Amino acid sequence: MEVELEQLLQLQDRAQKIRQLEAELKSVPLERKSLEAQGARAVAKLDAMKDRARHVEIEKKKIELDVATRNQSIARLRTQQYETRKNDEFAAMGREIERFQREISELEDQELELMEQADELKVELVREEKEAAAAKQSIAKQGANLDSKQEALAGRVELLKKEREELARGVDEDLLERFNRLFMSKGDAAVVALEHDVCAGCHMKVTTATAAAVRAGKEIVSCEQCGRILYSGS
Repeated sequence: MEVELEQLLQLQDRAQKIRQLEAELKSVPLERKSLEAQGARAVAKLDAMKDRARHVEIEKKKIELDVATRNQSIARLRTQQYETRKNDEFAAMGREIERFQREISELEDQELELMEQADELKVELVREEKEAAAAKQSIAKQGANLDSKQEALAGRVELLKKEREELARGVDEDLLERFNRLFMSKGDAAVVALEHDVCAGCHMKVTTATAAAVRAGKEIVSCEQCGRILYSGS
């Protein structure tokens, strides 16, 4: 029985490693998705800053157009002032000119603020473009590392599967079926140690007869509580 138990332990070692590596393989797409999300956030942040810069430029041009329109109106009113001979019309046009001049002054203050914003955004945009480029480079490198990791993991899994198949050929068919069923259902191990008459799988104490049978090593013995195959660990 010791030989069969050793075969099962070797088989279990390969099966556990395969399960662990396959779990790592399943995490690779999630890691890749996380990298893609990082890249998307970096692009979105840069695009948002570019949109702000464009918006400021649009507002500046709009103000410049409004100022130009009012200057044209002032020029037209002054021409009309020279042509009119009525004092009340001359005064009314003067008030209109003053109103346009006040509006121009307010617009120019707004334009100055926008120019300051534009200068600040230019500096921020240069910095953000550098950060976005660095992030893109880092993400590309991490993506390449993930490709290598995935390839290495897949290769290791294939090798272990071949080893598992070779080991399985030396195990009794009924015992192999029993092992596979236990390994699938228990999720951690099908073969566990019995230490101080306690099953290392379910941590329950076995009967004296079961403990004695395990230590004798003449037959395959299972834990009465969880069904795992036991071997003497102490």
